[in-house]
Amino acid sequence: MPGWGLYQGLVVTAKNFIQSYYKKDRLTTVQYPEERAPISPNFRNFPFLVHDGDDADAGLRCTACSICEKSCPPQCIYIVLDRDENGKSKKRPKVFEIDLSVCMNCGICAEVCPFDSIYMDNEFELSKDDRFGDMLYGLDRLVKSTDYHAKIRPEQAAAVAASRKAAAEKKEAAAKAKAERLKKKAEEAKLKKEQEEKGGDAQDDADGTPTPPSEKGDTK
Repeated sequence: MPGWGLYQGLVVTAKNFIQSYYKKDRLTTVQYPEERAPISPNFRNFPFLVHDGDDADAGLRCTACSICEKSCPPQCIYIVLDRDENGKSKKRPKVFEIDLSVCMNCGICAEVCPFDSIYMDNEFELSKDDRFGDMLYGLDRLVKSTDYHAKIRPEQAAAVAASRKAAAEKKEAAAKAKAERLKKKAEEAKLKKEQEEKGGDAQDDADGTPTPPSEKGDTK
């Protein structure tokens, strides 16, 4: 029948239009900010840094390797490595800043990070009046806990936690195996030395070499 497909399409359109007035799952308008639509788990926005434990300074995962800084397309990340009085690296950032007005939320920094320290946030209410003061985020506003990460992205946080736990267990097992090998090697070296000393004493006795009085226990 000519036009049957057009008729079916109009029926679907009319059905969706009418249902949008009374079906809750069809309502597309919310009274923001009093009402808020649920955020998709895959929604990503401005990045943040993760720390383990309660101490943000001691538990910060970032080592200031600068891989994210070099990989950032708009070059909005600025990192300065923290050093001690002798100039030795502390493997942590002294300065870590991201310019929110330049960041395009691509997520490349989170993808290239080898230490699981940077992820994408889902916070989107970030508008400010001062571009240069409020839009430049430092460590004081970037660092957040693993609990926050688990709250906004539970599946990702669980996968990362399991991966880090497996890596830690593997590292611990390797260190334990190395310690056992070193211990066994030391015991073998000690046994070999004792055998060489016994062999030397036996050779001296066979040659008729007199044993010094001190070795016989004669103190006179």
